[in-house]
Amino acid sequence: VQLQASGGGSVQAGESLRLSCAASGRSFSTSQMGWFRQAPGKERDVVAAISWNGITTFYADSVKGRFTISRDNAKSTVYLQMNSLKFEDTAAYYCAAGPNWDRFSKGFGTLYWGQGTLVTVSS
Repeated sequence: VQLQASGGGSVQAGESLRLSCAASGRSFSTSQMGWFRQAPGKERDVVAAISWNGITTFYADSVKGRFTISRDNAKSTVYLQMNSLKFEDTAAYYCAAGPNWDRFSKGFGTLYWGQGTLVTVSS
């Protein structure tokens, strides 16, 4: 699976952004998909994840109620709708794919990474 992320940018606190990740490869529809982020000087952490069939989702506590992950298997695309953005959401966001939900939703077992897309939130 090859992943191409887009949609990052610079916004004011309280505004919204929508990230997209287009995938190529036949295994997208059976892959768990997610978004990770990495701020300068910090580790890369899972932000949100969605199961291969879109039924199960996971969110980090810091984004619950503000971010929504979704996927369109027909378009081989996963999305991250980010609302009410905060300064602390500033980071490089990475699209990722993995085979095992239990591990992937905890931030492990990622097999494929997309390139990062930068989100900058100014207060």
